[in-house]
Amino acid sequence: MKKLLSILLCAAIVVGLAACNGSPAQDDAQNADQSAPESNQPSPESDQPPPANTQTSPDSPLPPESAPPPDDAPPPAEVQYSQGASATEIRVGNSAATSGGFAVVGVPLNAGIEAYFQMVNEGGGIDGRKITFWHTDDEFEPIKGKAALEEMVEDEKLFAIVGAMGTPVIAAIIDDMKDYGIPCVYFATGIPQLLSTGAKTNQEGYNIFPVQPLYETEGRILTAYATGKFGAQKIGVIYTNDDAGITLHKGVQLQVAELNGVELVAEQVAANTADASAAVTSLKNAGVDIVVVAAIQATCPTIIKEMAAQGMDVPAITSYVNAGIDTSEAVIEAITGRFDVYATAWVDALDMESYLEFATWIPSDYALNAYAMAGWIAGAAFVEGLRRIEGQDVTWANYMSALESAPIKLPFGAAVDYGNGNRWGTQAMSLSKVVPISEEFPLGWESVEPVTNMADLLR
Repeated sequence: MKKLLSILLCAAIVVGLAACNGSPAQDDAQNADQSAPESNQPSPESDQPPPANTQTSPDSPLPPESAPPPDDAPPPAEVQYSQGASATEIRVGNSAATSGGFAVVGVPLNAGIEAYFQMVNEGGGIDGRKITFWHTDDEFEPIKGKAALEEMVEDEKLFAIVGAMGTPVIAAIIDDMKDYGIPCVYFATGIPQLLSTGAKTNQEGYNIFPVQPLYETEGRILTAYATGKFGAQKIGVIYTNDDAGITLHKGVQLQVAELNGVELVAEQVAANTADASAAVTSLKNAGVDIVVVAAIQATCPTIIKEMAAQGMDVPAITSYVNAGIDTSEAVIEAITGRFDVYATAWVDALDMESYLEFATWIPSDYALNAYAMAGWIAGAAFVEGLRRIEGQDVTWANYMSALESAPIKLPFGAAVDYGNGNRWGTQAMSLSKVVPISEEFPLGWESVEPVTNMADLLR
């Protein structure tokens, strides 16, 4: 069992890697193709989200002590619905790559979403309404993604988008999503365009609800671990000159600015550089207490191995997208006996209650699939909003207000808080450490800290 959980943990912490960085995962998965119907042109809802409507359904039962209304009493108010919702059904969907090289992400992602909805539907639905999931294959192509969004909103008239996938597609459609005002829950990427602070209108991102870590938020969390767990007073950061590195570095900068007595030393390197020696020398000479490696894929091991080569002995901490076997294999020999390397994770596969529920409903082919786990979390995030408006109008405004009303606890230890218009993705992450690959740790990572909220880390 411990080996199983280790596999799950190491797989889950790289859930967003392929979708974020434009390179398909190497796992095997089934491909699925679905055709799309033609589109019409209804008007989208208003940009400004109105206050939540708490009007109840006429089907709501009367309390036992209530007497029937007199004959001349006004009829109960009818439940109001936005498009895609009715007395019996809530229709949602997404476009994702379910053919081609990225099907290894899109197919299990959708399997996880559908499995969660099946569990809810077989349990009676939400207020008796069943959730129907519609999907079309965008093949990871932005132009097809834009056409698919138009189709989902204007022709299929879906209530919400759940589980949008892929950096290039999402970057192409995010402004259209805001223009339509349709609730959009969970994105399989961490791009900065998803982040909003204090959003009050859809143009500001009010209708956008990311769950996965956004790079800026993760930069803040890396800083919180550096100071809260490791007691660092002088933080070094080496960041790449691409979107991921720059945005991670921005998060570090913002969090350091809010802390008293913490100094930041930063150096930039080119993405995919083979030589990080100058940057490492600068941080070593500055006497930093920890190094935040704000770089992904091949650049991360390059920086870490250079730290070892120059005799540094302070810990390194990096993004969850680096927490795979490629990184652990690349650095373990260099760092052994010198310093430890850590990475964040946004799910906790040691949460057995969540895993057993997931494994009960997911097709067996995906029981150990990290992308299917991500889809399960996406489904749970969407459904939580519906649960919060049981007995009320099923409108976009009501639904989005409910998602904001309190923090959301999700499966596998994930958590997110949309309060006050903040769209930061998860603000709670766990921590893993590079260890030698073994039967117990087959991917070379060991969990060392449970999923912890950033605020708790800073206390």
